[in-house]
Amino acid sequence: MADGDASETDIAAATGDAAADIASAADDGCVPDGAMTTTHRVAVEDARDLSLPDESVELVVTSPPYPMIELWDDLFADLSPEVAAALEADDGEAAYDAMHAVLAEVWAELERVLVPGGVACVNVGDATRTLDDRFRVYSNHVRVTEAFEGLGLEPLPGVVWHKPSNSAAKFMGSGMLPPNAYVTQEHEYVLVFRKGARREFEPGADRRYESAFFWEERNRWFSDVWTDVRGRFQDLDDDDLRDRSAAFPFELPYRLINMYSVYGDTVLDPFWGTGTTSLAAMVAGRDSVGVELDGEFAGHFEAQVADVPETAREVVARRLADHRAFVADREADGDSLTYESVHYGVPVMTKQEQDLRFYVAEAVTDEGDGTYRVAYEPAEDVLQD
Repeated sequence: MADGDASETDIAAATGDAAADIASAADDGCVPDGAMTTTHRVAVEDARDLSLPDESVELVVTSPPYPMIELWDDLFADLSPEVAAALEADDGEAAYDAMHAVLAEVWAELERVLVPGGVACVNVGDATRTLDDRFRVYSNHVRVTEAFEGLGLEPLPGVVWHKPSNSAAKFMGSGMLPPNAYVTQEHEYVLVFRKGARREFEPGADRRYESAFFWEERNRWFSDVWTDVRGRFQDLDDDDLRDRSAAFPFELPYRLINMYSVYGDTVLDPFWGTGTTSLAAMVAGRDSVGVELDGEFAGHFEAQVADVPETAREVVARRLADHRAFVADREADGDSLTYESVHYGVPVMTKQEQDLRFYVAEAVTDEGDGTYRVAYEPAEDVLQD
């Protein structure tokens, strides 16, 4: 919760209320014309034992602590005596196995709470490390994939994205002398898994068609290599928290939420950290649940939610402006677009884009006990062309 001191009973009650809200939204099956609200809850608890009901979440977007990255050694060691013993013995193989055993307990919980057809997106990087005078790469993305497959989830095509680095060094090992140098790791993986068959929707479901993305966004987002993800939405004054958060860029969860969920869905992040996934869900107009073991992070989240309305306006305005620029370029090349957006009066490439609709966050209310409610208005009512 926001103060980091909530009891397990309080957490269970809050997440139980969230489940009721989730069920209500699912039963409605559509977004009402005009105003919309979303609910966002933060629970300070262990993600290996989520207090969420079975099949209550449509999408998971998360970035776990990466095994064999020294930054997270203490966390893994606190959670597992096996990890602590292996690190003490300088046994890299045993530590690697034990760390992934900790994560596997979380993956099992995600399988439980995902709805049939629900999707899990896991951002993870591999690690390089020297232990007992042996240098090697630890392929975390392979282990995570094997764990989800073992739970029966279907791996889908994922994304490799270039992670901006401040390092000027483009070589490691023996510098300019062969053959003992090795390449740097400047990418991470977004692994995508689905629980069973694809989700089904009622014919013409408003909440699905309003959640559409533009044709040109689809072409960029659904490429398997991303080189255009930059920047972080949040900044932390606390240097220690900043180091421990290792927060991923806002654009990453925002993009994934739009790709794999619709209005009315709930997004879960079991490794919540600074709350980037919840912030992205607020801007994207989805409900969210964040679970974080370290209560310190929740206190910093309160200061960030005040910026959500401004960020939502900027993000939606940018997407509309980018689309108008795309249309102008097509028309300058002599290409006409057949269809027109119902809500924005601009041409679109496909029929599926016609009912696309953005909702802009207008106000965020802190309702206490780690719960936030966001009120929205349709973008066409609040943004100027």
